[in-house]
Amino acid sequence: MTLFERLTKKAQEHPQRLVLPESTEPRTLQAADQIIAKKAANIIFLGNKEDILAAAEKLGLSHIGEAEFYNPDDSEFTEKYAELFCELRKKKGMTIQDARYTVKNPLYLGCLMIKNGDADAMVAGALSPTSSVLRAAFQVLKTRPGISVVSGAFIMLLPEGCPFGDNGMLVFADCAVVPDPTKEELAQIAIATAKTTKDIAGLDPVVALLSFSTKGSASHERVDKVREATEIAKALDPSLKIDGELQSDAAIVPSVGKLKAPDSQVAGHANTLIFPSLEAGNIGYKLVQRISGAGAVGPILQGLAAPVNDLSRGATVEDIVNTIIVTCNQAIGDKNL
Repeated sequence: MTLFERLTKKAQEHPQRLVLPESTEPRTLQAADQIIAKKAANIIFLGNKEDILAAAEKLGLSHIGEAEFYNPDDSEFTEKYAELFCELRKKKGMTIQDARYTVKNPLYLGCLMIKNGDADAMVAGALSPTSSVLRAAFQVLKTRPGISVVSGAFIMLLPEGCPFGDNGMLVFADCAVVPDPTKEELAQIAIATAKTTKDIAGLDPVVALLSFSTKGSASHERVDKVREATEIAKALDPSLKIDGELQSDAAIVPSVGKLKAPDSQVAGHANTLIFPSLEAGNIGYKLVQRISGAGAVGPILQGLAAPVNDLSRGATVEDIVNTIIVTCNQAIGDKNL
């Protein structure tokens, strides 16, 4: 069973309420039609129902009518969310008039529905820039307890026969959000990525914090940051199998790990790699993807108090389907189902 076959099956067993705020966007509609047909989520569209159904009809879609529809222009529906948003942002000077205006934005309304317990997760970004999606999520949902930073992970689906990783997979982070994390942020990224490894990759996380040094083989303030981040992460979750600083070969090659870090339970066996900076993570995943032919699933946003994922504006229908499936599995993981 492939990763997405397993994730789809789990989504079907535990259908989540998934908000799609870009409701007339053609690729989003096509993806939603497939998700509804598979019974992999309960889809919630934000927009005018007639407009959405008309757009679906033009595309020849047959399942969109089975979704739920809520109109951001329906003040009777949105008033409770305006009141909620006003309460959440009152220390920032939010007035009820400002809140009523803001909830007409489907990105904010979707996040407020999640915050109020009326939905479980949201996927957006086919029409909206990343900054807009994240701004709504930050202002409404904020981050998980004990986490102050949002990061982006990729699940690397390794070529058949590749001797590294676990069950054909490695998880990389942060490859998408934080340019130069502090030691505290790096520790939190490690904790959040371990959760992604468990909830999405379906693996028991074995986490390596990467550097150009292994266990003191080099001396530099950047090595110190990784080493200190490892200790912070261990204090945050003493049950987590985690170690650092490790060079990438020491992290994933058993013979090298045994040679360079013989006392480490992680060295040579890591399935979750935490890069010291965004440039390293972004370069790393793209090199592995292009040189080895690995698949790269992501970025999977992690650290938010509830699952919200951002699409590339160049996303294909398949990309959107897969992102919805991943997001639903994040929500399932949050509920420990």
